[in-house]
Amino acid sequence: MTEPEGRPGTRGAVRRQAATLPDQRVAVIDIGSNSVRLVVFDGLTRAPIALFNEKVFAALGKTVGETGKLNPIGVGQAFSTLTRFSLLLKAMKVGSCHVVATAAVRDAADGPAFLQEVKARSELDVTIISGEEEGRLSAEGVLSGIPDADGVMGDMGGGSVELVRIKNGVVGERTTMPFGPFRLIAMGGSRSAQISLVEGRLAALPWLLDVRGATVYAVGGIWRAFAKVHMEHVGHPLHIIHHYAIDAMAAVEFAQLLSRQSRVSLEGSGISRRRVDALPYAAMFMECLLKRARPAKLVFSAYGLREGILHDLLPPQTRALDPLLTACDDLAGRVGRFANAQSLVSWVRSVGRPFAVHPRLSTAVCLLSDIGWLEHPDYRSEQAYLRTLRAPLGGIDHMGRAFVALALHLRYGGRVDDPVAYAAHALLTEDEVADAAALGLLLRLAYTLCGGALSLLDVTAISRDRDRLVLRIAPEYADLRVDAVERRLDAAAKALGLSAEVMIAPLPTRLNAC
Repeated sequence: MTEPEGRPGTRGAVRRQAATLPDQRVAVIDIGSNSVRLVVFDGLTRAPIALFNEKVFAALGKTVGETGKLNPIGVGQAFSTLTRFSLLLKAMKVGSCHVVATAAVRDAADGPAFLQEVKARSELDVTIISGEEEGRLSAEGVLSGIPDADGVMGDMGGGSVELVRIKNGVVGERTTMPFGPFRLIAMGGSRSAQISLVEGRLAALPWLLDVRGATVYAVGGIWRAFAKVHMEHVGHPLHIIHHYAIDAMAAVEFAQLLSRQSRVSLEGSGISRRRVDALPYAAMFMECLLKRARPAKLVFSAYGLREGILHDLLPPQTRALDPLLTACDDLAGRVGRFANAQSLVSWVRSVGRPFAVHPRLSTAVCLLSDIGWLEHPDYRSEQAYLRTLRAPLGGIDHMGRAFVALALHLRYGGRVDDPVAYAAHALLTEDEVADAAALGLLLRLAYTLCGGALSLLDVTAISRDRDRLVLRIAPEYADLRVDAVERRLDAAAKALGLSAEVMIAPLPTRLNAC
C-alpha cells in the first residue's frame, strides 16, 4: 500500500523507512516518467558520495497523455528493474531507502495498481509526491550543490515541468505544469500553438519577473542533453554538466536552433537516441522560459530530486556547511598520509595573494594537496590535475575546477604550459592562471620542507615582506633548510614577482600564531 500523496509545500512528504545515521548507506529510487533510477550514497552527509548509480529507460509516462495509462511495455521493465533494485539494496547493506514516484504514476489511472504490484514483487514502499513537492525537493537538490543559488529552478521530466523560485538559499514559490516532452508530443498541434500555450502559463506566474538578471537552473535528463549538445557546439573543454553556464541570450538562440531540428539532424549529436525526439520540445520550453524570466545566465545542475531528498533530511547545522570544502576535507581524510591539511591552510594564507583573492578555492587546493602521493612519480602531476578537474564535487563551477586542478598540477611538479592543462587555460584568465600557479608552487615548497608531515610547518613561517618572499625556520630546526627547499622557494617567489630569502631565526609571535 502506498503512502498518501504529500501535500504541496510540506516537509517530510517522503517516507523515511528507517532511522538514517550519517555513516549509514542511504538510497533513493526515483520512478519517473522517463526512467527508473537507483542511487546508493555512502551516508547522509553534506557531501555524500554516490557508491552506485543505475537507471533504466522504462518510459512509463510515454502513453499517459494519450491513453491515461502507463506504458505497458515500460510497466514490465519497471517491475523487473525494481525487483532487481530491491535485491541490490539488501546485498549492499543499505540502511534506509526512499522511493518516490512522480508525474507518470501520479497522473495515470492505473498508477495505484502499478504500485501495489511493485510492493508485492519487490517489497518496496513507494511515496507518490505531488508536482509541487517534486519541485521543492529538486530545488533542495540544486541548493545542495549550489548553496548561493538565486533565480528559478526548472526541472523537466518526461511528463511535467516544475518551476521553483530560489532566493538566498530558501525555496519559495513553485508550480508544476504538464509540459514534459511526452505530454507535448501527445498534445500535438503546431509549434506556434504549443509556444502560445506555454507562454500563457508562464505569463500567469508574476514571480518569474523577479528572476530578471539572476539565473535559471536547469535540472533533468533532457536538459542535461541540451547542455551536452551545446558543449559540443561551442567546443567547451570540460564535459561536466554540473554548473555548466551559458549566457542567457546565447542560450535563447541555441534553444531556438534546437527546437527546429529534425530527428535526423540530432541523431549525430552524441546524445541518447531516447532523447532525440524529446529534445526539440525541451528546447522550445526553455526558449519560452528564458524569454519570460530574462535571467543573466542559464546554469545546469546535476543535483536534483534525489540529492534534494537527502539534503532535506539533514539537520540545519549540516545543511549550512560548505559542500566543496566538506567534500575536499572528507577526501583528504581518505587519502592523506600524515595529518589534517588545515595547518597547511594557515601556513599558506599568511602570504596573502593568491589566498586573499580566492579563499575557498585556495582552501580546497590545500585540503587536496596530498591527493597524488600514491600515483607513479612520473604521472603525479597529470593524475592530480585530471582527477580534481573531473571530480564529482558540488559547490564549484568550471572556473573553480580549472583553478584547483592547475594549482595541484604545479604542486606535483607540472608546468603551466604542459599540454594536459589546456582546459585550465581555456577556462581561466591570465591572472587566475598566475594565482593558481603561485599557489601550487607554494604547496610544492611546503611539502619539500616538511616531507608531508605537516606538523613541521609549525616551526616555520612563510610571509610576504615588501618585495620579498621570506621563509623563516626556527633555529633548532635549521637543518630543514636544504638545496631543494631553496629551489622551491625561489620558484614560488618568482611566480609571485618577488625575491626569495631564508631566515634562520625565532618565529615572530604574529607569524607563529598563524
